[in-house]
Amino acid sequence: MEPKDTISDGPAPVAEPEAAPVAEPEPLAAPVTEPVAKRPRGRTALIVLAAAVLGIAGGTAVGYDVQAKRAPTPLPALSQPGLAYPAKALPPGKAPDPLPASRDRRVRTDGDLRKLLADRPAGWSDDDSVLDLGDGYVAPDVYARCCYKEEGSMYEYFLEYDIRRIAGAAWKRGQYRTAEIYLVQFGSGTVQGAQDFAEGQLAYMSGSEIGAGNSGDAIKGSGNGRYYLYEAERKPGYLPSYHARATVYRGDIAADIHLYDTAPISKKDIRTLAERQLERL
Repeated sequence: MEPKDTISDGPAPVAEPEAAPVAEPEPLAAPVTEPVAKRPRGRTALIVLAAAVLGIAGGTAVGYDVQAKRAPTPLPALSQPGLAYPAKALPPGKAPDPLPASRDRRVRTDGDLRKLLADRPAGWSDDDSVLDLGDGYVAPDVYARCCYKEEGSMYEYFLEYDIRRIAGAAWKRGQYRTAEIYLVQFGSGTVQGAQDFAEGQLAYMSGSEIGAGNSGDAIKGSGNGRYYLYEAERKPGYLPSYHARATVYRGDIAADIHLYDTAPISKKDIRTLAERQLERL
């Protein structure tokens, strides 16, 4: 079988070649820069401070050097003609004798404080039941504990106001009457220590909560002391308790005097004891 004739309409179309893809230009890399070191904060201030210190040190050294090369300048004479006594120095052996102890209060109070306690009255004996009075001196905490309801506050007061020492004596007469006397001396560093202490005690004595509940009476000749009678303290099953107190001061010493009994105490009893102690001071 013969092949069929192929009819051709013309030349076969020629396929156009596809355009090659155009490569997009690569972005330009950012320029590389060297990192810039930051300036340390405060360097200028440190430099200025160092310069100031060096300047002061140098100026001080120069000043010392200049001063060291100068000739010493004598100080003016300490002259106080208004306080000079005597006008001329006394020859040897003509100086006045020191004051006797009876006239020099400082000598008396700087000595044995126990010797300034009033003498034990006739008919009384030492009361050994009072603790910590063996040698006649009392520790501040013991005194605060035996004589004050607010013992902690009083102990702190003594420490704050430069208490120096406390001398004490205790006596008894009969079965129940007892007496206690304390001389409270303050140090020289505290101005008016004894006065402040005594006046502080007198200030609350008129109150009934921790005081005697009355204004008391003045100790004759003292100018600053008073004595008080307390109301009787009564408890079921116990004898009544009576209490009297006197407070006075002289110089750097305050005297604190107490009487106790199961029978009423008269004003004369506490006043007499206070006057004896004041006379001794």
